Amino acid sequence: MLVLSRKPGERILIGDQVAITIVRIGPNTVRLGIDAPRDMNIVREELCADKGEEAELVANRPTAPR
Repeated sequence: MLVLSRKPGERILIGDQVAITIVRIGPNTVRLGIDAPRDMNIVREELCADKGEEAELVANRPTAPR
């Protein structure tokens, strides 16, 4: 796992198609903005019904060319 420190307004780039912006940092929360192609499925982990569904989402996730 990569752990990064960022300040509000700073971005993290994932491949050529995904950018995560730190919108706000609160006492117990971080608000993120995610810019990604519409066909990319982005789901909060707790919304996955079970680990099998999570594994399927990861397996079907598009990968950026290296």
